[in-house]
Amino acid sequence: MGSYKDLIVYQKAYKLAMDIFERTKKIPAEEKYSLTDQIRRSSRSVCVNLVEAYRRRKYKAHFVSKLTDSSTENAETQVWLEFSKDCGYLKMDEYEDFKSRNDEIGKIIWHMIENPDKFI
Repeated sequence: MGSYKDLIVYQKAYKLAMDIFERTKKIPAEEKYSLTDQIRRSSRSVCVNLVEAYRRRKYKAHFVSKLTDSSTENAETQVWLEFSKDCGYLKMDEYEDFKSRNDEIGKIIWHMIENPDKFI
């Protein structure tokens, strides 16, 4: 196996986190310490936990544990996306794009959790 950067799921999660970062620059300043910081943090944490899982892949239980953390952060990102949409900060097409991509990332992570031997 190559670098964690070779993982398709990492590439997709990183791109989504960066796109969320760019888009959240337009959210009002009063949301800086609630919504904006939270969605940026959770979307980035998906990537960080994927890297930690990759580095611990020698140990199946640790690998799955960090993937589970990544899955949890992915779910949290989804909730923040919903808040962003419902508060009027994301247009429906932006929300649908982010949601679709986030869902795909979650499915890949879940596949990895269910099939760890393919990755360790």
